[in-house]
Amino acid sequence: MVGVLKIGQTVLDAPTLIAQLKQYQLMPRLVQEVVIDRAIAHIECDPQSALQAFCSKRGLFSQEQQQAWCQQQQQTREHMMLAAIRDYKLSKFQAETWGTEIESYFLQRKAQLDRVRYSLIRTKDASLAQEIYFRLSDDGASFAELASQYSEGQEAKTGGLIGPVELSVPHPVLARMLMVSKPNQLWAPTQIGEWLVIAKLEQFLPAQFDDTMRDRLLSEQFQEWLQQQIQETTVEEVELQPT
Repeated sequence: MVGVLKIGQTVLDAPTLIAQLKQYQLMPRLVQEVVIDRAIAHIECDPQSALQAFCSKRGLFSQEQQQAWCQQQQQTREHMMLAAIRDYKLSKFQAETWGTEIESYFLQRKAQLDRVRYSLIRTKDASLAQEIYFRLSDDGASFAELASQYSEGQEAKTGGLIGPVELSVPHPVLARMLMVSKPNQLWAPTQIGEWLVIAKLEQFLPAQFDDTMRDRLLSEQFQEWLQQQIQETTVEEVELQPT
């Protein structure tokens, strides 16, 4: 057996290594990294700028911190430099590929990216739902107190308060209700799945196209592209002819 990798006292040859990559479902990750390497191979990069950005992102400002990171990751300083260059190239690849269209993509996605804080009471008891609604709308009862007492979901632990969450998180029916609500608008019991839901918008937080959002959306576009590339990439074992 010609070993290609030693882990502890275990020596793995090429066929065993391939078999274990498949067994432990690591082959897709390897394919992913190969696809990325191929995509960013042509990207130019200043190594020192890449290393500075890499260390700054991880809070590795001193030589001691960088050395500790290398030890923790079981990597050498050279490996750290390679990782930094790869990160830099990947970021640049995303910006060059989707950067000019990312603001339009943001506008397409904005309705799902806007965030809301809202209060919720849910129950399966129709008469109880109506009673709670009238106590809220007519008697001015405390939403938090009634939610804590009667709501049958996890929101009972927070006085019915949920969020902030993006509008893609709630049930689509509830999301549409919140999207057209004004702050403090109370909704009558509404059937959503098995629940009767009483909801009130507390705060609407429109999504902002800032650097953080830009990076997130670039990553989304990249991940969508990457999954397509992985699906189109074939993997096959080849036998090397002896020299």
